[in-house]
Amino acid sequence: MKIREFAGADWPQVWPIIRSVVRSSETFPYDPAMTEEDARATWIESPPGRTTVFDDGGVLGTAKMSANRPGPGAHISTASFMVAPGARGRGVGTALCEDALAWARAAGFAGMQFNAVVESNASAVRLYERLGFRVLGTVPRAFEHPTRGRVGLHLMYLEF
Repeated sequence: MKIREFAGADWPQVWPIIRSVVRSSETFPYDPAMTEEDARATWIESPPGRTTVFDDGGVLGTAKMSANRPGPGAHISTASFMVAPGARGRGVGTALCEDALAWARAAGFAGMQFNAVVESNASAVRLYERLGFRVLGTVPRAFEHPTRGRVGLHLMYLEF
């Protein structure tokens, strides 16, 4: 298992992961009609941000990380993670999150904030809590889940 920096040649393997996650409308507040061009512009971070892939003979997951906000909020990081459907439950998300946390700490950030964790995404919430994040609050009924209706979006935070 290897996490490495995203390279342009990875996009043909990253795009199907993003497309699958976004079109399912279950875990990300992105428009399910997002085009490939919009996805690339949204997902690929420019330095000092970072985009990575989990490559184990093929891309099984991807992450993006950066400052959560510019200016006076730039000391707090944020990150997002997507795992290929067939690779879920195999530690890919955990490895991507641990790598993002290590990057943020090494870069001198004071913490990491997740702005919109879908409360029904129980595996992600459990993972983040296991790594030390806590739910600071939940915006009720802020996410339109395709089968559960409107569910909350958590704001989660880990101070370093």
